[in-house]
Amino acid sequence: MSHLTIQRTEIPEVVLITPRRFGDERGWFSETYSTRAFSEALGNITFVQDNQAFSAVKGTLRGLHFQSPPEPQAKLIRVLRGSIFDVAVDLRVGSPTYGRWVGKTLTAEGGEQLFVPRGFAHGYCTLESHTEVAYKVDGFYAPACDAGLAWNDPALGIEWPLTPVVLSEKDRVLPAFAGFVSPFHYEPVKAPA
Repeated sequence: MSHLTIQRTEIPEVVLITPRRFGDERGWFSETYSTRAFSEALGNITFVQDNQAFSAVKGTLRGLHFQSPPEPQAKLIRVLRGSIFDVAVDLRVGSPTYGRWVGKTLTAEGGEQLFVPRGFAHGYCTLESHTEVAYKVDGFYAPACDAGLAWNDPALGIEWPLTPVVLSEKDRVLPAFAGFVSPFHYEPVKAPA
């Protein structure tokens, strides 16, 4: 019996996963990751690095980030404290959802996790001050492959819940989607024979 609730988003490869919590008067317990349970939901994926980010100010926006081939990354994001609006943008040329985005609210209280596959840009905006985010990646950080797109590009039309936002210098100067030549290609999943 799986202790996960799996919800496919409007872009089916982006998956919202909520591990079950078992509680009593002391609090609760949750299995936040299990290779066996998550491989049933996501397929064969091996996470190799855990990252954690703290944002002191509500409205901190990080993104839109991705790593280009040959070092792409899939991510599994969750919130340890506070809440975020988490966004994935499809960058896979040939995909029926190319250039479209999906956004979900993730909270420490709810324990939701968002899986963002390779070939997507990712970003989030903190909905509370003192928010901590943890995420697993299936590829190591590769500075030469580090890339991104402008968070507020009108061609993408992401409906961020807060403005103004707090940005890093790096994120202020990310390029627009128009003119972007994606290094990612869509590979349809073949149905079993």
